[in-house]
Amino acid sequence: MNSIEIEKKYLLRHLPGSLENYPCHEIEQAYLCTNPVVRVRKEDETYYLTYKGKGMMMREEYNLPLNREAYAHLLAKADGNIISKTRYLIPLEDGLTAELDRFHSPDSTLLMAEVEFSSEEQAEGFTPPDWFGEEVTQDRRYHNSYMSQASYNG
Repeated sequence: MNSIEIEKKYLLRHLPGSLENYPCHEIEQAYLCTNPVVRVRKEDETYYLTYKGKGMMMREEYNLPLNREAYAHLLAKADGNIISKTRYLIPLEDGLTAELDRFHSPDSTLLMAEVEFSSEEQAEGFTPPDWFGEEVTQDRRYHNSYMSQASYNG
């Protein structure tokens, strides 16, 4: 499946209340290449390979299904850090959803939210909720592909 991904990323001021009441997914992912981005991901018991084109807020994205064996084979070939996180799906106004990521590795202190949009205009007009902090969409340090290659102490 291919599409244009339009998303913004934010650090969090604080966690929203009752986080345990929202649906969530356990995610593990690793990168075969970071330029262009080619990653493998396990989301609960679903596996896929993703290619992402260039860009920060808006870029092409292609997802191809994998089985468990193919995922394990490709994961062993990945470079850098394996990223694992719990992703909570929190409804926002206008039918949008905040994907709140609580990272387990490589940086267990990181909390971040992403919001995907159907158009660039919708993204530009977005007013984040008060629990969102600094927008880091344009800061490559908060892209998972960068985090997979970064060094972490601890």
